[in-house]
Amino acid sequence: MFDLGWTELLLIGIVALIVVGPKDLPVLFRNVGRFIGKAKGMAREFSSAMNDAADESGIRDVAKGLKSATNPVASAMDGVKDATRDLTESINPAKFDAGKYDPDSATGKLAAERAEKAKKIQAASARAAADRLAREAAEAQAKAAEMEAAVGPAPADTPTSDSKS
Repeated sequence: MFDLGWTELLLIGIVALIVVGPKDLPVLFRNVGRFIGKAKGMAREFSSAMNDAADESGIRDVAKGLKSATNPVASAMDGVKDATRDLTESINPAKFDAGKYDPDSATGKLAAERAEKAKKIQAASARAAADRLAREAAEAQAKAAEMEAAVGPAPADTPTSDSKS
């Protein structure tokens, strides 16, 4: 803002310390901080009021139109991005919006078919995972039973010769 470096700020601080004195210096800095805070708040409020006025008058729409007129490549790229987003949403069944496409059109039928196949694949994957987990659990229990049989029964608690009752 004022383009002050560290050396200038240090010089201002030393002069303020000499002129104001060490007792009143914190009060001075507090008042300067309050003043700067109020000034920033007023600037922020003015800026937001100007932005609101620009929104109400439609300046942003005009600016967007001028921007697209002066840079047609960027405008075309925005159209390509929108089309790509629509295409990826139609390919991804989780993001498929049935109301977006006419169900009787080829795109709508293809998207619905893909969504149905994706649901079938997910169901088959879930079923296979559940079967695998059940099989692994059964194998683990069988192995635990074998190990328990190999070790034998747990020894009974017998008092040792070191302990006194």
